[in-house]
Amino acid sequence: MSRLLFLALLLFSLGSLAEGVYRTTDAQGNVVFTDAPPASATPADRVEIGPTNTVRPPETLSRSVAEDTAEAKSEAMSYTVTITEPANETSFPMGPGNFSVSASVSPALSANESLQLFIDGVPWGDPQRTATWNLTNVFRGQHDLTVGVIDDTGKTLASSEPVRVFVHRPSVNFKNRS
Repeated sequence: MSRLLFLALLLFSLGSLAEGVYRTTDAQGNVVFTDAPPASATPADRVEIGPTNTVRPPETLSRSVAEDTAEAKSEAMSYTVTITEPANETSFPMGPGNFSVSASVSPALSANESLQLFIDGVPWGDPQRTATWNLTNVFRGQHDLTVGVIDDTGKTLASSEPVRVFVHRPSVNFKNRS
């Protein structure tokens, strides 16, 4: 029953749209447009409305030409990234956990590319154009360092082999010996 009522209301509303638009002029000379003919004896002109103008939107390109060119250049460019300091399996003795990391990249980076240091797979600091990082307060334990070449979208283009380091730091775990 409710479907039938809904269908009737839908057909009625569509029928009223098809009746048209009427143009009249009121006593003050104002032009009035309405969807129903006036009840008064004022003459009304029926206005025929043509089909609505439509324009298809332009086809959207999934990527810009500049992005395609930059990606093609990045893909064509094959980088070699190597961590030069510290050496693999270096141990840093007792201290605050401070040390430096240096890398070399060949060929040189293009304008929209940077280097990112990763410690245990997590980015350390912001991407940068220089190949040296001064680390402070690195937690004790074993850490794997890698350096990646990234583009301006954050995509990693190349990565170094991991270098494992061991950071030894003092610990304050005293047992009460009584």
